[in-house]
Amino acid sequence: MTTLVLANEKGGVGKSAIACQLGYYFHDILNKRVLVIDLDHQGNTTRSLTKSGLATVAPVQSHQFLTEPITSVASGAFVLVPSSRELLKLQEQKEWHNRFATNLRECLRAVGASFDMAIIDTNPNPDIRVIAALVVADGVLAPIQLNQEAVHGIGSLRRQVVKIQGTLNPDLRFLGILPNLVEATPFQRENLTQLVTACADLLLTLRDGRPAAFARRTAWPEAQALGIPIWKSKKTSSRDVWSEIRPVFETVAASLEVS
Repeated sequence: MTTLVLANEKGGVGKSAIACQLGYYFHDILNKRVLVIDLDHQGNTTRSLTKSGLATVAPVQSHQFLTEPITSVASGAFVLVPSSRELLKLQEQKEWHNRFATNLRECLRAVGASFDMAIIDTNPNPDIRVIAALVVADGVLAPIQLNQEAVHGIGSLRRQVVKIQGTLNPDLRFLGILPNLVEATPFQRENLTQLVTACADLLLTLRDGRPAAFARRTAWPEAQALGIPIWKSKKTSSRDVWSEIRPVFETVAASLEVS
């Protein structure tokens, strides 16, 4: 089982929407058995995937993957381990942090034979949930909005990834920064140009050499609200958005050697 983590220390970057659509992509387009784990107490991924009816909701909650030796989840080809408010209590239990990371690794090993792909959506504040997810991950993708706060957050996340690569998970791959919600304004275009210039080696890059990015489109929140893959929306605009999204998702899959 290959494990991908979505992470960014700044909230509101569209991370959960990307996690949901990636889950749909790996399951529906690539025909993979997918496990989605929502470690964000806000539960945006949980709400959208639950509403979709496409995912089987596991009887265990995501905090239990950290606090208990879970050995099985619901059977199915597309399974969601939902968020819970109990996640907020984990940071207070510092003496158990090593055990939380170990539990998550052991849980994923226990269920790994049942799935091809695990996608973990994380919370914006860099606590034990994010660290534990990075410890067990094969790759990490960092959605970002084009503002200074998000850029600074990526620098901190990258340092954390490097630290974990050097100590706890040498196989962890930083797939790159993925600018999201990019607006067609001179200010945003300038910000994107500056990001490409300053962080070219950190950007997720498409097969044709262009930096990957998602424009701000109404199709994203509409798909999330309906709980559907964007490519299954009946709106023409959604089909146009899917033509922009697909090469990015193909790049992510190729980076993880999932086909």
